[in-house]
Amino acid sequence: MEYIIKKVTCKRILQLLFLHILVFPFKAYSQDDLKLWYNKPVIDNVWEQALPIGNGRLGAMVYGIPQREQLQLNEETIWGGGPYRNDNNKALEVLPLVQKMVFDGQTQEADKLINQSFFTQTHGMPFQTAGSLILNFPGHNQYENYYRELDLNKAVVKTTYTVNGVKYTREVFSSFTDDVIIMQLTSSEKGALNFDIGYVNPSQHTVSKKDNSLVLEGRGSDHEGIEGKIRYQIHTLVSHADGHVAVSDHKINITEASSATIYISIGTNFTNYKSVDANPAERAASKLAVAKKKNFKSALQQHSATYYKQFGRFKLNLGSQDISKEEPTDVRIRNFKETQDPALVTLLMQFGRYLLISSSQPGGQPSNLQGIWCNSMHPAWDSKYTININTEMNYWPAEVTNLSDTHEPLFQMLKDLSESGRETAKTLYGADGWVAHHNTDIWRVTSPIDFAAAGMWPTGGAWLSQHLWEHYLFTGDRKFLAEAYPILKGSADFFLSFLIAHPKYKDWMVVSPSISPEHGPITAGVTMDNQLVFDVLTRTALAGEILGKDTSYIARLKSMAKRIPPMQIGKYTQLQEWLEDVDDPKNEHRHVSHLYGLYPGNQISPYTTPELFEASRNSLIYRGDFATGWSIGWKINLWARLLEGNRAYKIINNMLTLVDKENRDGRTYPNMFTAHPPFQIDGNFGLTAGVAEMLVQSHDRALHLLPALPDVWDTGSVSGIVARGGFEIDMKWQAGAVQEVKVLSKIGGNLRLRSYAPLKGQGLRKAEEDNPNILMNTITGAKAIVSDKAVLKGNNLKAVYEYDVPTVAGKTYTFFRGNRD
Repeated sequence: MEYIIKKVTCKRILQLLFLHILVFPFKAYSQDDLKLWYNKPVIDNVWEQALPIGNGRLGAMVYGIPQREQLQLNEETIWGGGPYRNDNNKALEVLPLVQKMVFDGQTQEADKLINQSFFTQTHGMPFQTAGSLILNFPGHNQYENYYRELDLNKAVVKTTYTVNGVKYTREVFSSFTDDVIIMQLTSSEKGALNFDIGYVNPSQHTVSKKDNSLVLEGRGSDHEGIEGKIRYQIHTLVSHADGHVAVSDHKINITEASSATIYISIGTNFTNYKSVDANPAERAASKLAVAKKKNFKSALQQHSATYYKQFGRFKLNLGSQDISKEEPTDVRIRNFKETQDPALVTLLMQFGRYLLISSSQPGGQPSNLQGIWCNSMHPAWDSKYTININTEMNYWPAEVTNLSDTHEPLFQMLKDLSESGRETAKTLYGADGWVAHHNTDIWRVTSPIDFAAAGMWPTGGAWLSQHLWEHYLFTGDRKFLAEAYPILKGSADFFLSFLIAHPKYKDWMVVSPSISPEHGPITAGVTMDNQLVFDVLTRTALAGEILGKDTSYIARLKSMAKRIPPMQIGKYTQLQEWLEDVDDPKNEHRHVSHLYGLYPGNQISPYTTPELFEASRNSLIYRGDFATGWSIGWKINLWARLLEGNRAYKIINNMLTLVDKENRDGRTYPNMFTAHPPFQIDGNFGLTAGVAEMLVQSHDRALHLLPALPDVWDTGSVSGIVARGGFEIDMKWQAGAVQEVKVLSKIGGNLRLRSYAPLKGQGLRKAEEDNPNILMNTITGAKAIVSDKAVLKGNNLKAVYEYDVPTVAGKTYTFFRGNRD
């Protein structure tokens, strides 16, 4: 810790030492403790016990079974089908009739007509496994001293065990530097390694020997009438072995070795969503040729160093218990209700960052419903991009936990969708701009998928486009904003041309037909649509002003934004989900779409819209605390935005329940994947973002320190957490209050600090006017309409201190806890 001391005395030194003990009375939980570990291998081939590795493009699940090791493989572009479209030419003709039915209350008739005219027989292509690499070790079923781990600091899985006194070690990683999967196997006794390698693959495939490699040629499957166009090759090579290596047409045999290194390279013919003309053999072989020149130690060091440049930016210490290192991870999850071990929350939070780094890298595909880890040809929901929350949730941790570069694949997908979505906007709606609905895939389809009550939602693109704006708020990157502006404008153009006046409320322009995501029925003007369209229009207008775009167009955007229906508070003092006051307070549906304006949006604030803030809280209470894994992830963030840390922590407890044969209602698998169930990666990312949101918020005109800290995390520290405005924060707290804060201002500008405790430091002055930093400010909509049956009780908010500090780019500012007046 740093202290400002004018005169040092022995007495003062003792006082400072005592203070240091008070500030950090718990056992330190270092970044070195970030390991998932187990004392047994995967049992009964349960995939959710295996450990994930990935480099953004190549993924594998490592089983760690002594006698039969399995690496289940994935490559991000192996999908079913091929380039296609799913636009129905009948839609535009019936659109006016559908809208009339909606306004007349004929929802069932509208639903039927939409299913007939807006949908096709194709509902998205599946992400698919590349099969598995199998390593057989005769006689290794009788093993002792078993241990396996995933080291989050190094991004490597390690397995050790002994057989007849010989220690065997396996280490495997998906290389960030060489773009292949590398595995080293060693034995403590010379010549004791004897095993063979082969493939298992559910697709149409062939296996053959090519030079010294074992090569599998496979393909993505046909699906819903769309021919499978993906072709891929897996090249496996054994090198740096001190025994005998023999390659046949079906296997690689290794005998009398004490060390061997396996290199696995995968190449596909995918070029982009419109083309599959690449050469998979050349891609796989070229990467393998470079990688095999490195020995394992060198490859591992380079890989871990490259990975850690991202992972190491953010550190978290919520405290620990002595039990943290003594029990396997699955046991810790099972016992969490009793132990409340804060280090397990830290581990799960950082595991989410590991998964995002491992499944989303610049130049590649975005993280899908399962990241890049999928063991099926027909995964749940095709493991597609569900863009009515799940894909967006995948990227909630990106900016705030210092992983901004992992956001890039999503931005590229947005660019693709803004191209493919133009034809959909014109064909289905006769509208300008571009549109996407609730689902898409690697082929970037943009028309409705599934059925009306889930798929008739034309605001998926609107939600995705907000990630562009959020990236700008966190970075202040004007060049990026200029590149993103056409995408934002295209989404705004769609709504300018598609919104329709509501016949009952003629001043209101609404989206019709639509739904409140997955909560039906077909209707118009749902609250989430109104919130999203308001954001699209107003943020595009502000982006236009920043970039000096056409003023008449900006005026059109602002004029339309004023006609978006205001949010409403209903008879149960709830935030209405629909235009009509029809919410059921006993309905615990997993989607809480109308709370988008609270999180991840910023239209609802305890300070500027207190009535909506209270109503949002009531709506969340009505929905209940338990839900599917991803919904739990969302609720953590929502309770954090409601400034209720203990309630957010209660939801974390709901997530940290083990899924096993005894508890099918668990929400975390033994390998820390979160469960819908089944596995969906968005729950992991939602929790990671939620923990960050409990520690720092920057959406509401200020950088709020410890806005929703639960009682159980009364002492801790975080470094490398990021706020809007380009601020990076290191912070320590004790007894639930900030003790020290360091803020790096990356781009300069006014820093407004909000804290429950007073602060002192150079340059601090009391905040008295609006924050001049537009990167931290909100855009306020129309005043809420409140039912005369609503009973508003007000919000019991903590008093806050607010300070302004003018900052200079590149300079770090330090603040300490001050004295209360």
